[in-house]
Amino acid sequence: MSESWVTELDHAVDRLFAEVVELREHLHAHPELSGEENNTSLHLYQRLAEHGLQVRIGPEGQGVIADLNWSGNGSKSPCIAIRADIDALPIQDQTDRPYRSQNPGVMHACGHDAHAAIATGTLAVLAELSQAQQIPWPISTRGIFQPAEETCQGAIRMIDAGCLDGVQAILSLHVDPSRDVGRIGFRNGVMTAHCDDVRLRITGQGGHAARPHEAADPVAVCAQLISSLYMFVPRATDSLDAVVLSIGRIRGADVANAIPEWVELRGTLRTLDLVVRAKAIEHIRQLAEGIGQASGTQIEIEVGVGSGSIHNDAQLVEIVRQSGVDVLGEGSLDTIERPSMGSEDFAYYLEHVPGAMFRLGSASAAVGNAPLHSPTFDVDRESLRIGVRFMARSVIQWCNPDRQNGFRGTSKMRGAECEN
Repeated sequence: MSESWVTELDHAVDRLFAEVVELREHLHAHPELSGEENNTSLHLYQRLAEHGLQVRIGPEGQGVIADLNWSGNGSKSPCIAIRADIDALPIQDQTDRPYRSQNPGVMHACGHDAHAAIATGTLAVLAELSQAQQIPWPISTRGIFQPAEETCQGAIRMIDAGCLDGVQAILSLHVDPSRDVGRIGFRNGVMTAHCDDVRLRITGQGGHAARPHEAADPVAVCAQLISSLYMFVPRATDSLDAVVLSIGRIRGADVANAIPEWVELRGTLRTLDLVVRAKAIEHIRQLAEGIGQASGTQIEIEVGVGSGSIHNDAQLVEIVRQSGVDVLGEGSLDTIERPSMGSEDFAYYLEHVPGAMFRLGSASAAVGNAPLHSPTFDVDRESLRIGVRFMARSVIQWCNPDRQNGFRGTSKMRGAECEN
C-alpha cells in the first residue's frame, strides 16, 4: 500500500480540523430533540453539499444521506456506509462553554454532535482526496446522518427510506468519556444489550387520602410492584446471564390529598440473550398478575419494540482495528472485555448488513470527564481529529480490492455500490 495517500490524508484532516470543530460546536449550541431535527438536517445537508457530495434529506426533512463514489481508473467499488446520529436529549446544559446549548432544556449530552461532525469531516476528507486523485483505488461510501436514535425510531425510518440500498457494510463510533483521548475500544461479537421499553399501568379506585380503606390505592401497589420486580426478576435469572430492569418514570395524579385512579410506570429491560429476555418478560407478567389479584387492581403490561444487540462483524473489526494501529499505535487500542448493558439502534442496520461500532476516547484533564447523559457532558476536541483520521482510513482500507474481495462473502446486502 502506497504511503503517499496516508500522508495526504493526515494533511487533509489537519486542514479541515477547524471546520470539524466549528461544526461540532454549532450543533452543540443548537440541539434538537428526537423527531425534531429539521434544522440540524438542513445544516448538515448544506455543509455536505459544499464538499461536492451527492446529498438528500431523509423522511419528513429529518436525517441526511450523502454519497461519495470515486471510480479512479473507471472500475467500481462496493459501498461502505458511515452512520452518525444527530438527535439531542431533554437535559439542561450546565456547562460554561461558549458553545453551550442555546435551547433551554435540550442538550447534546450523548455526543451525537461529535458523531455528526466526525462523519462530516470524514466524508469531506475523502471527497478532497478523491478530487485530487490521491486515493490508490476506487472508493464508494455513504454517510447516514440518522435522527431519533434516543427513541429507537430513526434507524428504522432511514432504512425504510432506502439508506442501505447498495450498501455492503456499515461503520459507526460512539464517543466514550470513560476513555482518554487517544484510546479506542474494540469488541468482536455482542457489544450492547437488547433493550425493551416496558410500560405498566395500575388501575385502582381513587378516593380521599384520609380514607384509604375506601379506595384501591394504585400508589401502594406501585411501590409493591417495583420492589417485587427489582427483587424477583433478577433472582429468577441465572446469575451468569445479565438482565437489568430499571423503572425510570412514575406518573399519577397531581393532587397531594387524594388517592389517584391510576399510576403508570415506564422503564427498560436489558438483556444479552433472547431466551433470557423472553423468560424475564414472562416473569414480569406473572408478578404483575399476582400483585394485581392480591390488591384488587388491574395491571396492564406493554412491552414496546426496542433495539436489538449490536453484533460486531469480526472481519470488519479487524480492518478497522488495523486503522487504529495506523493512527494511534497498538498500545492505544483496548479490547472491550464485556458487552455493555446500554443499547443502540445501530443494531437495526446490522439486521441487513455486517458492521461494527467502536468506542472513541473523548476525555482529557481539561474536558470530557462527565458521563454520558450528564448535564456537564463534553468531549475534548482532539478526539474529533482522531475520529476523522480513523474513520477515513477505515473506509479506504475496506475499499482496498485485496481486502474487500475477502470480506465480500459476509455481505447480506444487495447491489455492488451505493445507489443514488
